[in-house]
Amino acid sequence: MKLWKLWLAGLWLGLAGGVAQAQTLDVVKQRGYLQCGVTTGFAGFSAPDDKGHWRGLDIDLCRAVAAAVLGDAEKYKAVPLNAQQRFTALQSGEIDVLARNTSVTQQRDTALGVIHAGINFYDGQGFLMLKALGVKSAKGLDGATICLQTGTSNENTLADWARANNIRYKPVVIEQYNEAVSAFAAGRCDVFSTDASGLAAIRASRLGNPDDYIVLPELISKEPLGPFVRQGDDAWLNIVKWSLMAMLLAEELGVDSGNVDTHAQQSTPAIQRLLGGSGNAGENLGLDARWAYQIIKQVGNYAESFERNVGQGSPLKIERGLNALWSQGGLMYPLPIR
Repeated sequence: MKLWKLWLAGLWLGLAGGVAQAQTLDVVKQRGYLQCGVTTGFAGFSAPDDKGHWRGLDIDLCRAVAAAVLGDAEKYKAVPLNAQQRFTALQSGEIDVLARNTSVTQQRDTALGVIHAGINFYDGQGFLMLKALGVKSAKGLDGATICLQTGTSNENTLADWARANNIRYKPVVIEQYNEAVSAFAAGRCDVFSTDASGLAAIRASRLGNPDDYIVLPELISKEPLGPFVRQGDDAWLNIVKWSLMAMLLAEELGVDSGNVDTHAQQSTPAIQRLLGGSGNAGENLGLDARWAYQIIKQVGNYAESFERNVGQGSPLKIERGLNALWSQGGLMYPLPIR
């Protein structure tokens, strides 16, 4: 009898926990804005401009979710978090979604009570250093002093790579990202190591003479970056995942912020399903039929977001590369809405 009661108690707690976790959509609607966890300042991905407005590829994902759920891309609040705070803030409910250039790993997807909702940037860890040091390859970094931010996967990745390649180095590990970058700029270390996108941002926005620095050609890891949500709330997971998919699919179908109104009037069946003219995609997500239209009209498709934030229309000048559509040699493969 005792085992039976324990089983019933466990079942009740599991069901109660599931109900409690499955309310993110309702919470966001009642609050009237989205709480989005972002970096403390990472050019191209999430950083305030000179007027205090947050901009970046990850910020556009926050805006896309706000547009889908609330009909207004500006109904979000950027919550700056360092690497050590980010998962705790999501777990505790302080934020609704984490869009903070965070690598998807098996541990993060299974052991922290969170789960990724797609990949919005394919990246890899690399090295930034002064050209004057004369190093042309990462294999030439033996004995180097390397700056890193603590609480990231970069620490373990670098340690594993160095051990495998018999390279000795001295780590300078600093908790705050901006402080770590400042330490590198001040010459406290020979090299800065983080994701290649971060190195491009540092070189373009944080160093006095960007041309004096080089990003070495090797990448020592795979770093698929994407948004995270809490586990157990599949309805919210679907909303975040399909908001990203809508931006990618819009690019694939040739729909952008400038022509979306024309396409909404008359277009192909696939575009009509995307924009809410037919099908029940919005109903399936618990959203308005024009959820994806609002994303594309207010935020744009993935190509628009990429180019203005990190691509050729930005100071970072990052090539599409792996982040191109699958039909153009990249890894971005939007799932169909049907």
